Amino acid sequence: MSEHGGNVVETGQQLGIDPALLLDFSANINPLGLPERVRALIVSHLDIITHYPDVEYRHLHQALASANRCEYDQTIAGNGETELIYGLVRTLAPRSAMLLVPGFAEYRRALQQQGCQIIDYALSEQDGFQVDFALLDAVRTHRPDCLFIATPNNPTGLMPDAGLLDRLASLCEELHIALIVDEAFIDFLPQGSTLAPRLAGSRYLYLLRSLTKFFAIPGLRLGYLLSGNKETIHHLKRTREPWSVNAFSALVGQHLLSDEDYISRSHAYIARQRDVLLQAMARFPSLMVWKPEANFIFFRCLRQGFNLKAALLRHHILIRHCENYPGLDSAWYRIAVRTEAENRRFIEALTHVLHDADDGIFSNLLPPAG
Repeated sequence: MSEHGGNVVETGQQLGIDPALLLDFSANINPLGLPERVRALIVSHLDIITHYPDVEYRHLHQALASANRCEYDQTIAGNGETELIYGLVRTLAPRSAMLLVPGFAEYRRALQQQGCQIIDYALSEQDGFQVDFALLDAVRTHRPDCLFIATPNNPTGLMPDAGLLDRLASLCEELHIALIVDEAFIDFLPQGSTLAPRLAGSRYLYLLRSLTKFFAIPGLRLGYLLSGNKETIHHLKRTREPWSVNAFSALVGQHLLSDEDYISRSHAYIARQRDVLLQAMARFPSLMVWKPEANFIFFRCLRQGFNLKAALLRHHILIRHCENYPGLDSAWYRIAVRTEAENRRFIEALTHVLHDADDGIFSNLLPPAG
């Protein structure tokens, strides 16, 4: 199995403690938690558990189409975004695919299951792990059947230049290359997706979305796919297993994207806490930190051979080790932006395990609470 964030049960068992005692910085979930609208919907509709969901998910698909200003038959909901990654790869059946490295592990696993040749396009630390226009030349040279790109990237949290994305979409359309854009964290960006307006006129653009991260419902498992290629969407709906989305997920998904108050509060709170956390981490000489646009922070520990994850676990804090991402090693980590109090606890533990408190420069890393 691939390693992912949020694996508190296994970690708790390994440590011999109740998983509830762990402070989880490894899963990139909205720190504001479950929207009250979701809680109220589930409580007031408990009886739907006694009925099968609509196998076509008509109301859910209509709500997703309306929220994204696209047509009903240009969207499909799934049991989390991951189901749609695997389903799309099976449907497209690419012989070759280009992946940006480092990147989310499930693209590679899905492609490998189909026997697809994988072309790695390495992002370098020297270039700040940011993709540039050289990617266009690589696409022209290799002519893959499909290209995966995450915006923002996971694990770096970086967004490619909007102009580059536009030219990339045009190039893939011209060369008949499926451009699969993972927008799992796009809801954390107030400006949203720059590629969505291209859907109506495209046959090769696919936008993957997750609702579990921004709306803090990972246990419900809900994502969706948008594409102007209606034939592909129709094929996905026709060939997948029935009832992959449960009744509660289908109900909740009809209302999430219209919760404007929760969305605006989340943007403001996460931006504020991310900036404070980033500034605090950047003051540690032992860390090299990348400024993200998502709700998580990517960084490298400069202490040779030091296992920061293990050290923080002694303080019951779980962070995401990035050594299983191709192109990275054991020095790389990722943490989520959490609440003010939780972020403060993380910085206090980090100060302790790196032994930098003796330097006297970390006494005021974070501003006063409140």
